[in-house]
Parts: sequence; C-alpha cells; structure tokens
Amino acid sequence: MAQPDFWPTVLTFAETTTAQVGQKLLADFGQVQADVKADGSLVTRCDRWADDTLRAAIREQFPSHGVLSEEVEHRFPATDWCWIIDPIDGTTNFTQGIPVWGISLGLLYRGVPVFGYVAMPPLGQAFYGYWPGESGLEMPSGAYCNNRPIHTSGAAPDKNQFFSLCARSTSVLAHPFPCKIRMLGSAAYNLLMVGAGWAIGAVEATPKIWDIAAVWAIVQAAGATWIALDDSNPFPLTVGQDYVATPYPTLVTAQATWVPTFHPLVNHIGQRQRSPR
Repeated sequence: MAQPDFWPTVLTFAETTTAQVGQKLLADFGQVQADVKADGSLVTRCDRWADDTLRAAIREQFPSHGVLSEEVEHRFPATDWCWIIDPIDGTTNFTQGIPVWGISLGLLYRGVPVFGYVAMPPLGQAFYGYWPGESGLEMPSGAYCNNRPIHTSGAAPDKNQFFSLCARSTSVLAHPFPCKIRMLGSAAYNLLMVGAGWAIGAVEATPKIWDIAAVWAIVQAAGATWIALDDSNPFPLTVGQDYVATPYPTLVTAQATWVPTFHPLVNHIGQRQRSPR
C-alpha cells in the first residue's frame, strides 16, 4: 500500500514534470510538421520527445511502477502501479498553432485509474483529481483546476448549455440537439469541460486508453457520470494486452439525471465502434 507521503509526491511529480515538458513544447508549438501513423492520427518529433522524457522521469522517481504510453509502451505491465501517458493530447491543434492541447498522466492501481493530471500549457491550466473508487486505498479525494476545487454543473440541458463533440461524432447533429455544440480538438479537454462545470456533457467516439485514463479519474472525482457507449467498462486493464488499437467510445454527463437525455442521441457512435476485444 502507499506510504503517507506518497500522494503529495505523486502530485508534485506530475506538476513539476508536466511543467518542464510543457515549457519545451511551447517553444515548438505551431512550428513542427507531423507524420501520419497507421491509425490515421498524427505524431510529431515533439510527441516522441515528450513521451521519452515522461517515461524516463517516471522510471527515475517511481522505479517499481509500470508505464503505458501512446508512442512506445502499448502493453499493460504486471505491476500494481502503472502510469499511462499521452505526451500531447491534441497533436493536430499543436501543429496548427491552436492553443488547445495538453499533457496527460494517469496513475492506475491494479489496472484502474485512481489519479489523473492534465496540464494545458498554452491555456495556463492544470487539472488533477483523485478517484479511489473500489481500490481500498487511503488517499485524498476531489478534483481541481489550478489547485481550486471543480465540480460538475447542475444545469439542465438547453440551448444556453454546452455539449462537446469530437470530429468523429458529428453525426449526432443529423437530428435536433438540446445544447450548444463545442468541438475543441482535444479528447482530454472535451471531457474535462464537463468536470470543470463548463459543459454538461461530452462524447468521444474513438479515444484510446491514453486519451481517457487521466480524465477518467478527474471527471468522476468532480461528480460526472461516465458511460461506455460500447457497453464495455474500460477498466481494469488486462496484463499483457496491447492497447494500441482499442477505442473506448465514451459519454460523460454532468449529472446522472441527464444520461437518459443524451444516451439515445449518441449511442449509435458506440455501436459503430463496437468490436471484439
């Protein structure tokens, strides 16, 4: 089990490491070319550098912890503690000079996220949250942005409330939708909008495990409800499984009350992505 000073160490590590990586990324922001990966997503030398740097920092600070990362380590290791890294969430925005991208770190205990940290360097925002769930761990609780507590909105769906889509979920607009739509280009930020109380719902059609691990802890700690649109709970992860090609279509709502409102509108996204795992 974790030592008494473990969680302050985790938070300090996440804060200082993402700040150092973010400072370097800001210097290259909007000035790099991207390559296309096999799955159609983009990758730059900055993604690879940040992935390498974050993995090295974890190995130095937490040598007994495993690592799963977008660019290199895709198989879940046989360790109680594991970090999941997304070195740049929103690479297309990063390459085009759009200031909505971030660095995501999720800490898992026995395959389930219990802590998440997402830094958004160009916005000057840092989100983190603790979600003990059923882990049995003695740990802090709550979700924060720039060290201030955040909570989901209690507002009802209407045209004055925001709902976030991703590029692969725009089909929901074929029918009338009860909220104003926003599409930000960062899976983590789309979902964090709900945890921060700025939107009352969000959907991501094809996020990978590194897109959702950190925010899974943060948004639920803020009071949000997480729905797997393919009816398959993403956690706990399976030791030895390769997660590079597995999508996790996701709906997040500010209140459980609004799941019946939004789920029928976006459920077809999960059905389209559903495949054997």
